[in-house]
Amino acid sequence: MGYNGGINAVCLVFDRLHAGYMGAYGNSWINTPGLDRLAGRSFLFDQAVIDTPDLERLYRSYWQGRHAMLPDAPANSQPTLPALLRRAGVKTALLTDDPKIAKHPLADDFDERIEMEPPGRPQIASDIEQTHFARCFMRIIDWLDTAREPFLLWCHLGGLGTTWDAPLDFRRAYCEEGDPPPPETADVPNIVLPPDYDPDELLGITQAYSGQIALLDACFDAFLDFFDASPFSRDTLLTLASSCGFPLGEHGLVGPGDGALFDETYGETVQVPWMLQLPDALGGAFGKAARSQSLIEPSDLWATLLDAWRIADAPHSPTGRSVLPLIRQEIDTLHDRVGVVNAAGRRAIRTAGWYLRNNGNGEEPELYVKPDDRWEVNNVVSRCREIAENLQNALTDYERAIAAGRAADLPPLGEVLRNWLA
Repeated sequence: MGYNGGINAVCLVFDRLHAGYMGAYGNSWINTPGLDRLAGRSFLFDQAVIDTPDLERLYRSYWQGRHAMLPDAPANSQPTLPALLRRAGVKTALLTDDPKIAKHPLADDFDERIEMEPPGRPQIASDIEQTHFARCFMRIIDWLDTAREPFLLWCHLGGLGTTWDAPLDFRRAYCEEGDPPPPETADVPNIVLPPDYDPDELLGITQAYSGQIALLDACFDAFLDFFDASPFSRDTLLTLASSCGFPLGEHGLVGPGDGALFDETYGETVQVPWMLQLPDALGGAFGKAARSQSLIEPSDLWATLLDAWRIADAPHSPTGRSVLPLIRQEIDTLHDRVGVVNAAGRRAIRTAGWYLRNNGNGEEPELYVKPDDRWEVNNVVSRCREIAENLQNALTDYERAIAAGRAADLPPLGEVLRNWLA
């Protein structure tokens, strides 16, 4: 496979990947050597926040740079990422097991669309090779093995939210002596915990999810072996992110959700991992790692990829900014605020020091100290009402600025809204 100039990119997006269950983001009891290997040579973003848990609108941010708070527009209202790259001579392909992504209006612009059959009746596998993740990664490797450079391969895999088919030993590995056995089903739970829920039931669910994370890691580790040995590895940007987290009882909810569950905007859903390994041409080098506390949002990936390929005629994104200047230490932060909206229209705003959630229906908002209160345990709105009021006004200004296409022109937030220690 001969290299013909430019760079390549592989974007791996895993739906329902909980940032708190990865070693690179603070987990100390799940063994994830593959993900840790990538983290050890990547730039990590500790405060990446999705703008919505609604996949259709989220992918407008990824592929068009259109924040989820923008009103719906025709799919052809502005060029997409794959369309812009095609003009630059880049081969683009989408590989996904999620029908929502395969049938997304913007997916038509990819040169090739590979639809993996989603899991049918969930069933525990007897070995790794029989699992859904293993089949998906083998298809990814097959595509890359014959890819024509330069290329973009975008992979969206929803297995963490559709089937937990890892062999039972994967979840049993997280059982301690005296624990009840974890559930022996591949069905993904989707429940609201009652006030008197059984902690052992939640423990078993957590062990099963951990086993599925370990399966994902084993498959990714094998993929990374292939990637590192490939002739294009040093010319290829590799990024790993999540399109949405997975509630595991932090606020009484467990599962990927439908309706009310899917609409949640707590940290376990909206704060996601993002790792970025740069190719040599962009200053990357294997074995070097760094991380940033800057707020990051999905449209920043759009802007970063266009910057990496030096696409000069890209349409304006109201909020998206390339992270490359951040990585090169030319700037200290990308955003002093990011906005979140769910499928029901509920809004939230995140700054470096605060997170304000609007509950809707006239209910009092919730306010949390960041980054200390990672999963929003301690609501401090009753003690910080002026902060909450000012953040509410900032959220209104932010949404208006996005609609007007001038979010970048917003004046900086005051220090007290950026940092709770101020």
